Amino acid sequence: MEATFVILAPILTLAALGLLFSTKAVHAALCLAVVMIGLAMLYASLDAPFLFAVQIVVYTGAILMLFLFVLMLVGVDATESLKETIAGQRLLAGLFGLILGVVLVVGVVQASLGTMQGLGSANAGGNIENLADLLFSRYVLGFEATSALLITAAIGAMVLAHKERLAPKPTQADLARRRVQAYAATGAHLGPLPPPGTTALHNANDVPALLPDGTPAPTSVPALLGGVRPGESGGLPDLPDLPDSGGPSTAPGTEEE
Repeated sequence: MEATFVILAPILTLAALGLLFSTKAVHAALCLAVVMIGLAMLYASLDAPFLFAVQIVVYTGAILMLFLFVLMLVGVDATESLKETIAGQRLLAGLFGLILGVVLVVGVVQASLGTMQGLGSANAGGNIENLADLLFSRYVLGFEATSALLITAAIGAMVLAHKERLAPKPTQADLARRRVQAYAATGAHLGPLPPPGTTALHNANDVPALLPDGTPAPTSVPALLGGVRPGESGGLPDLPDLPDSGGPSTAPGTEEE
């Protein structure tokens, strides 16, 4: 156990400092993962298999992954507003933090520890069985209070994250009107661009889609392959008109079987 602590303590300390001073949210989350996995290893060295499994499965495998998913959805480049929405919020947070630190220091100083006996007697009847007996008997009040606190925190997070819609949801007619206005102002394409090879019986990216009159659509080909962007001039050379045979149009170089 001593060797495990000596090896993991510097790693956990560096990861915790990285969590505090990291400038990127993803790096902070990775440092938090190192801290959580290190704590799990310490629990395993202390003969606490239940806490080891919970630390890996619940905290590292579920909560931390949730943090990473939120970062992916929000975006790592998203900036937060530094403007306080509640007057004096930082001052009160610093004051309560200082009070909490003083209480913790006083509690640690006044604590008295007896002779270390190890976990042999505590795990005599089984680690999980004894832990469950303590949680649901002597510490049941604290257990239930913690559950209520977590539920309150989850509800509070949902309330704070909920946003009321201040404007009516745009209808399809509104979106169409905006597209027409953008077309009149900047020449933006009215609808989605046709994919390459549409109605040309060919799926190559450099084969332009054919319009209903048989002419190619230069905007359907990526600009790097010779196409043009909407609103730009130029593009691929016009292909010869195809004979009107009453069937599907075919691209030059392809033959109907």
